[in-house]
Amino acid sequence: MDLGLKGKVFIISGGSSGIGEAIVRMAAHEGVRPVVLGRNQKALDTISHDLTAQHVDHLVIAEELTTPGAAQRIVDATVKKFGEIYAVVNNAAVNDGVSLEKGTLEEFRASLERNLVQAFALTQAALPWIKKSQGSIVNIGSKVAVTGQGGTSGYAASKGGINALTREWAVDMLSHNVRVNCVLPAECETPAYTTWLNSFPDPAEKKRGITDRIPLGKRMTTSEEIASMTLFLASPLSSHTTGQIVFVDGGYTHLDRSIK
Repeated sequence: MDLGLKGKVFIISGGSSGIGEAIVRMAAHEGVRPVVLGRNQKALDTISHDLTAQHVDHLVIAEELTTPGAAQRIVDATVKKFGEIYAVVNNAAVNDGVSLEKGTLEEFRASLERNLVQAFALTQAALPWIKKSQGSIVNIGSKVAVTGQGGTSGYAASKGGINALTREWAVDMLSHNVRVNCVLPAECETPAYTTWLNSFPDPAEKKRGITDRIPLGKRMTTSEEIASMTLFLASPLSSHTTGQIVFVDGGYTHLDRSIK
């Protein structure tokens, strides 16, 4: 299916691995000109090499998004190369374990900066260009904001904020014909998730304990499934969809997990 995205410029944060990388690669397949943001230069170089081999016009930028001025530098570099911006995908985040019982106030504030404030900064910097193109904003959330997880207050609060900003920005952007939506994963198989599983004595058993509670297919969501929904919501094919929080989670969050 042609999503109508050929030639459009997307800024994708956290684009060098996991869900972000899947979004970048699928976007490129749809003809998007991606701007890939990340902190790992080696991973960015690998993606750039692959996109170049596929003749995809792109830009990779190694930036720590919490650094003052980073958002504006990213937008300036994007506009210098492409002259436009159609969409921002706010994907960068870290489930950092800043908890109520063990975390400090300073760590909590840093978690909000890392997982929420940087999304506001990047979107705000790109906004004049998104308005001009009547484009789209897609945020990547987490089921943690809805279900809780324990031991990760900063991340949970940040993802709750992402849900709220999705609705707030959708209202703000109505008169500009800019749509704002959120894709919310639950248990998604990414390299970071695999690293976490491998921290247990029996990773396979731990994984089975999780997948047994996922109603649809008893399996984890793939990064590509998150990417598919992200690109659909960013595309003109979802032209009358805004302010939505779309759960791509195999029914994990809302269906009874006792279903057999």
